[in-house]
Formats: sequence, C-alpha cells, structure tokens
Amino acid sequence: MKTKFSAAFLAISLASSLGLAGEAQAKGCLKGALVGGVAGHYAGHHAVVGAIGGCIAGRHLAKQKAMQQQQNAAPAPGTAPAPAR
Repeated sequence: MKTKFSAAFLAISLASSLGLAGEAQAKGCLKGALVGGVAGHYAGHHAVVGAIGGCIAGRHLAKQKAMQQQQNAAPAPGTAPAPAR
C-alpha cells in the first residue's frame, strides 16, 4: 500500500513540475506513469520504478507526437501561400 502512495505522489509531483513545460508533456507523463506503475506492480512489486520509466517514455512519445503534428501543420519550405481571390 505504501508503494502505491509513493508512486502516486511521484507521478503527481512530476506532472506538476512539468506543467510549465507544456500540456502534452504532462499528459504523456501522467499516462505513462499510470501504465508503468501498474505494469511494475504486477511485474514484481516495482510500481515506483515502473511509474518513473513510464513517465519518461510517455513524455518522449508525447513530445514526438507534438513535433509531428507541428510539422504536418507547417507549410513546406519554399512554397508561397495561395493568393486570395
């Protein structure tokens, strides 16, 4: 029970400290920490280690997704916008 509270506290503290960095990174950390904590718990009572690893992986994936969305939204270099009629 103590491990679950520690994992939850760690996930919340990481998410609150990352709140200044952007919403996508915080979402990735929370989702990753939740999944990692559960997986770590069932894989040998290592919920805290799983939550930390899940947070790191979730932040990385959220950052990649945000960068890809930003690239898809930006026009290709060297192209001019279509003139308005």
